[in-house]
Amino acid sequence: MSDTAVETGQEQTPRVHAAPSLSARSLPRWAPAGFAAAAIVIGAGIGTAAGLSSKVQWGLIAVAAFLALSYVTTALVENKRQAKDRFATSIIWVCFILAVIPLLSLLWTTVGHGVKDLSVNFLTHSMVGVLSSDQGGGVYHALVGTVEQVGIATVIAVPIGLLTAVYLVEYGKGALARAVTFFVDVMTGIPSIVAGLFILSIMLMTDTAPSGLMGSLALTILMMPVVVRSTEEMLKLVPNELREAALALGVPKWRMILKVVLPTAIGGITTGVMLAIARIAGETAPIMLLVFGSQMINTNPFKDGQSSLPYYIFEQYKLGEPPAIDRAWAAALVLIAFVMILNLVARGIARWKAPKTGR
Repeated sequence: MSDTAVETGQEQTPRVHAAPSLSARSLPRWAPAGFAAAAIVIGAGIGTAAGLSSKVQWGLIAVAAFLALSYVTTALVENKRQAKDRFATSIIWVCFILAVIPLLSLLWTTVGHGVKDLSVNFLTHSMVGVLSSDQGGGVYHALVGTVEQVGIATVIAVPIGLLTAVYLVEYGKGALARAVTFFVDVMTGIPSIVAGLFILSIMLMTDTAPSGLMGSLALTILMMPVVVRSTEEMLKLVPNELREAALALGVPKWRMILKVVLPTAIGGITTGVMLAIARIAGETAPIMLLVFGSQMINTNPFKDGQSSLPYYIFEQYKLGEPPAIDRAWAAALVLIAFVMILNLVARGIARWKAPKTGR
C-alpha cells in the first residue's frame, strides 16, 4: 500500500481487467438468413447454368453452398472456433429442414388433391348405389367404422398397456418382468398382417363371422406395445423424490402411484396413447382380412362387414376411375384431419389434467 493511501486512510482497490473476448468482431444475427438466401441464389444459378432439370440437384448445391458460406465467412470475420460451432449448427438446421420437407410436401399434395371433393355431402353420405365412374358418394360409413374400430381397440389396449407399464416400472423384478419386456419388444415389431392372420386363425377355429370387432382385436395387438413402451418411459421420468416423499408420509404404494406418479406423467402418457392411435388409424391389412369392408352404413361393430377410412382409400384408388381417385384423396385428407383432431383433444386433456406447480 502506498504512503499516500496510508495518509488519507483509504485502501487502494485493485483494478479488475476484463478478459479479452474470443473475437473483436462478430456476425450480425441475420447472418444465417443471409447465408441461406445467398445459397439459394447460388444453387439456382449453378443449376440453371449447368442445365440441371431436377430441383433436388439445385437443393443439394444450395445446401453445400450454405454450409461453405457459413464456415468460411465465420472463420474470416470471427475465428475458427466460432466457425466450427456455426458449421455444426448449420448441419442441424439442414437436417431439420430435410426432415420437414417430406411432411410439408405430403400435406400440400393431400390438401391439393383432396379438397376438391371434400364437402358436407361427402362427409354425410355412403357409397350405396354409387358406381366407380359416378360423381358423388361419401365417406360417412368408413368414418363410422374407423371411429368404432379404433375406439374399441383403445378401450381394450390402453388399460392393459397402462397397467403393464406400471407393473414394469413400479413392481417388476426378476424373470417375469424380463419376459414381459422381451415380449413387448417383440410385439412392437409385429407387422400388421401378422396380427390380422392371428385373429383370422381364431375366427376360423371358432367359426366367427367377419365384423368390426375382429378388426379391433387386431388393432389392439398393434396398439398395446406402443402404449406400454411410451407409458413406461414417461413413468421413468417421474422423479423418485416424489415417490419417496409420498411414501414417507405413510401413503400406500398403490395410492402413491394413483395420486402422484400417474398425474405427474399424464401429459406424456396421453401423448403416447395418441401416437398409438395414430399408429393403428391408418392400418388397412387387418381390416381387409377381418372386416371385409362394406358400401353401406353399419353402426354395429359386432355384426357383418364394416368399412374404415384406410380400407375406403385403398378400395377407391384401386378402381382407377378419376372420380374414385378423387374420393380416395378426399378420404386421405379426412383421415389426416381425424388424427390431427384427436391429437389436439389429447393435448388439451393433458394440459387440463396436468398437476399445477404453482401460481
